[in-house]
Amino acid sequence: MTMDGVFDTLRTLQDVLTEKISLENEVRESPKALESQEDVLEHYKKNFIEKNRDYEKARNANAEYINQIFEAEKSREEAEKKMELLTSARESEALQKEITVAKEKETQSRKAHQREEKYVAELKTEMDEMHNNIALQEKELAERKSKINLEIAEKNQRIGELNAQEQELIPDLDPDVLFKFERIVKNKMGKGIVAIHGGVCTGCYMVLPVQFANEVRAGEDVIFCPYCSRILFYEETDDKENFFDDADLGSLVDIDDMDEDEEDEEEEEDINIDFED
Repeated sequence: MTMDGVFDTLRTLQDVLTEKISLENEVRESPKALESQEDVLEHYKKNFIEKNRDYEKARNANAEYINQIFEAEKSREEAEKKMELLTSARESEALQKEITVAKEKETQSRKAHQREEKYVAELKTEMDEMHNNIALQEKELAERKSKINLEIAEKNQRIGELNAQEQELIPDLDPDVLFKFERIVKNKMGKGIVAIHGGVCTGCYMVLPVQFANEVRAGEDVIFCPYCSRILFYEETDDKENFFDDADLGSLVDIDDMDEDEEDEEEEEDINIDFED
């Protein structure tokens, strides 16, 4: 395979890998989208359990008040029946006191019963609302899970297709190059092969050494950017490319040397003028 063919294959493989990696990340992250809703549902259920505990406690207390009312009524009625048989004033006075205590206890128990019965009714209403809310949340969560599972299945199917495309592309590539390239695509946000423009890597926008850029332009081998590790290829642009050969570099060095010599001569003239003064 020619180097142009290698670069074309790498660019196609880059598109395949980029889409596959993106889908794999989405499949991995999809279940996390449900975590917030699951936490809310778990919070509702926890509150419902606590509310139900209060409800049962209130029901038991209310049942106890009803029992106290029954006992107070029974005690009062028995005392009133005994009153009809008594002839002694002292016994009558003691029994009347017992009736009065029973009536007070009955009154207090009835008030407590009414208060607790109202509280039980309020708790029951709240629990019914919470139960309906939980049922609604569970339904929405189940529907959302079903939708996400369907999307995951579709994405996994697409990933399988991309894997097949990848296997068709990689046989003609050097294993070492392929290993580095796949790792670069994964770590460099989908860019594993980029062009150079004007001696600049379009992946990291670093200026490349002239000789290095010329080697990329020659296109005789797979070359990695020394700064961002991406594979480089030459691409024609409308801008004038600044590529130089060794002879050009030599000329530039001579120009720099001439400039330095002229500066030294000017400094020497300044020194001589100072001495003459």
